[in-house]
Amino acid sequence: MYLIVIGWLYVTLLMALAEAFSSQGSVLGAIITFLLYGLLPMSLVVYLWGTPLRRKAIRRQEQEQATHAQSTTSASPLQPNASSHATGLPEEAAVTPMREKP
Repeated sequence: MYLIVIGWLYVTLLMALAEAFSSQGSVLGAIITFLLYGLLPMSLVVYLWGTPLRRKAIRRQEQEQATHAQSTTSASPLQPNASSHATGLPEEAAVTPMREKP
């Protein structure tokens, strides 16, 4: 990803230098060329390309905080189960009881 950005900034820097040293160009034109063709578009591209990575980092941080909060508030083995969930297997996976014959 950064190789593309570095390459494009190099090309726009050369465009700006050609503008600055041209007989019809100016330094102000070179600065505007570099900003409008190089720096601003590439900063937008880097920001948009980095969005999925930022989302993953936020999710990972939230998971770590939830895990940390859960581990600090979890009951010790000597205390009874304080959660609202039933312990053991759900009813669908449980073994059905055997019927006795009369």
